[in-house]
Amino acid sequence: MGNKKFDPATRIQRLENFGEYGGVNPSITDSSTFTFMDAQTMIDTFHGETEGCFLYSRHWNPSNKALSDAMAAMEGTEGAWVTGSGMSAITTVLLQLCNAGDHIVTSVTTYGGTYAFLKNYLPKFNIDVTFVNISDLESVEAAIRPNTKLIYTESVTNPMLQVSDIPRLSEITQKHDIQLVVDNTFAPMILSPYSLGADIVVYSMTKFINGKNDCVAGAICASNDFIMAISDVNDGTAMLLGPVLDPMRSSSILKNLHTLHVRMMQHSKNAMYLAKRFREIGLKFSYPGLPEHPDYELMNSIRNEEFGYGGMIAIDMETTGRAARLMELMQKRGVGYHAVSLGYFKTLFSNSGSSTSSEVPEEVQHAMGMSPGLVRFSVGLDHDIESTYNLIHSCLKDLKFI
Repeated sequence: MGNKKFDPATRIQRLENFGEYGGVNPSITDSSTFTFMDAQTMIDTFHGETEGCFLYSRHWNPSNKALSDAMAAMEGTEGAWVTGSGMSAITTVLLQLCNAGDHIVTSVTTYGGTYAFLKNYLPKFNIDVTFVNISDLESVEAAIRPNTKLIYTESVTNPMLQVSDIPRLSEITQKHDIQLVVDNTFAPMILSPYSLGADIVVYSMTKFINGKNDCVAGAICASNDFIMAISDVNDGTAMLLGPVLDPMRSSSILKNLHTLHVRMMQHSKNAMYLAKRFREIGLKFSYPGLPEHPDYELMNSIRNEEFGYGGMIAIDMETTGRAARLMELMQKRGVGYHAVSLGYFKTLFSNSGSSTSSEVPEEVQHAMGMSPGLVRFSVGLDHDIESTYNLIHSCLKDLKFI
């Protein structure tokens, strides 16, 4: 059960990248531009024809290169590119792959910002998008047209925690000679989409990868050819739109990346504990680590099992009013913070339909099965998760929700 052969943590651990004076951490490069001893080397570097030289930090800089190399190692891709946000990683990939007149097939269950870009922004460029239930593989394949360029999905969807069958989706994309792009923000290390058949993997590093909620950043993991294409000075989307990540942030994220495996195991351990206790009290919830979840067997067949099932749980409070009352009381009693985002060391919770999925129209939320009272939990790194559960239980009981 699970994918035991791919070990993203060890791939990161074995990287060596010393600082300028032999420091165990790579030096932080806070220069926007770089000098050359001769003119020809600058010309060659500008055209991407030299190794180990840097020209300008919108192109590359050593700090961003170190983080990119680590992300590529984690994901198992040839290369990577780091960006100023998760959305800039997503939009860079989609705009690089698609031209006017092209078509995208995508999961209807996806992060609200991604949904808004696909639904509301891409039509400006005459790029058409078909939204499907990503678990209905027949519908996915039926949606493909002659002008389809890619299938886009999240490995574990936001906020419904639907697990994408990446190997089967890869079979479909290979059959039709199109790309499979997977956002793995919810399941770093737990799932390795590239090894499962994805062509390009994107991340919001803001979340679990950084883990501190002190920055906004993204990453694109792909072939060297694709990384070269997006960074081309003449027509590369990343180069020309300029979503560069600050090197100071690259440096801090790189250090945090080395503890990701430990954090993901603890997030997963705590989420599993809460899920089992929620089941005991009859709470309506979704967690892919329990047999009741419709994608439980799929998750077991594709995950790197030592990292668990993830730190995300969705519970159904039925109405926005009930959700609001629960979240307010949980914050007051110290369960965690009523806040958007995820992957923080403290538990975060929000009502998805009125926050991170608010860009999705209510009728679409209803069609995909999203309750107006859905509360998305990003379970933290609590040492005493039992006491955290007791606080949640007291809130539910005092509000007469159980």
